[in-house]
Amino acid sequence: MKLLAKTTVYFLSAMIALLAVTGFYLYRQFSREIKNRSDAELLTAESQWINYLQSQADIGTTFIMRSKELSVFPTDAPPQPYPVISDAEDYTIISGTKIPYRQLTHVVPVNGINYQLVIKNSQEQKVALMKNFTKVVLFVFAGLCLATLLFNWIMSRRLWRPFHQSLQKIKAADLQQMKDMRFDKTGTYEFNQLNESLDAMSRKIYSDYISMKEFTENAAHEMQTPIAVVQSKLELLLQDGNLHDEQVQSLLQAEDALNRLSRLNQGLLLLAKIENNQFQAEGEVSFAAITSKYLSQFSELIHQKQLQVETEFTNDFKIPLHSFLADSMISNLLGNAIKYNYEGGKITIATTAHSYEVGNTSRQKAIPPDKLYKRFGNSSELAVKSNGLGLAIVKKIADTNNLAIIYEAGNNMHSFTITRKKV
Repeated sequence: MKLLAKTTVYFLSAMIALLAVTGFYLYRQFSREIKNRSDAELLTAESQWINYLQSQADIGTTFIMRSKELSVFPTDAPPQPYPVISDAEDYTIISGTKIPYRQLTHVVPVNGINYQLVIKNSQEQKVALMKNFTKVVLFVFAGLCLATLLFNWIMSRRLWRPFHQSLQKIKAADLQQMKDMRFDKTGTYEFNQLNESLDAMSRKIYSDYISMKEFTENAAHEMQTPIAVVQSKLELLLQDGNLHDEQVQSLLQAEDALNRLSRLNQGLLLLAKIENNQFQAEGEVSFAAITSKYLSQFSELIHQKQLQVETEFTNDFKIPLHSFLADSMISNLLGNAIKYNYEGGKITIATTAHSYEVGNTSRQKAIPPDKLYKRFGNSSELAVKSNGLGLAIVKKIADTNNLAIIYEAGNNMHSFTITRKKV
């Protein structure tokens, strides 16, 4: 759940609880006030009737009256010091529904005669009033909640805008362009603290990246000469006719390892050059033409494995790309399609105006996404020899030239598709 949504939920929960308590309190107070007023009216009416009974007794008249809301009649019950007021209900003749009443009962002595007074005050209007009051309160509370939610949403979006701007910069961050990344100052102290920390962190990351890149590039350059020297010495030793078979095998293994180290060194140099944007597009390159060239160069390897090559050059895939990078990309994809294939397998190559696809049969499992383009991520796990940089080079070329690469695997088929990135 987003922080804004979580904050809104907590705030709304607290607000609803507070409004519920406040509404209940208002309802109780309003109901109590209406009841007190009704009781006061009953007491006033009783006082008036007692005065009237007194006036009737003075002229020798015994008063009797029975109605729905008033009963006055002589009784043998003893007089009561105080009136009793209670709630009561009665049915209406017309609708047959219950109507609540507030009822006063009192036995009062008037000139030696005890009178039973029963006065009823209908609470029907009070019930209707309370219903209307409840509706109004609920409507006001609902409107208040909605207005608060809207206001909170608008204010939160405005207050959190600097955070989202910084977040977008972090998402779009590129190591090669991090040198120019700056986080703006805001009117909020906490966001300023965050942006200052992000500024310091981005400068540190860029500095470490440059140091690591320079180290890799310099180390690769420095290794070129000693590797070449060792290779020449090994070739001279292999030409010595006095060597035993075991010595020759050891020298061949050393030469093989050294060749792999040389290829690794060249791959690291190439990655460093690509990251430094040292290859600028010279014009559009034809993927179909380059593919045909490398199929010719790999024909011997294809023949050795008895691979079946199926090509479908419906439309040529032409994009602005340096020719050396195009060669590296296609040679790596085709090399992998041959290297990781099995004897009698198949290679499929298809080009359209918008994509380039290379697929091959293989008994290898699908490459996990977290290791697919990782440098040295697969070399130690494969039975065949690999420096683990092929797909990393292809991915780096794609990323630096606005291309997308898609990997799919299933039914013993592995395929890589190159397309233009959607803008």
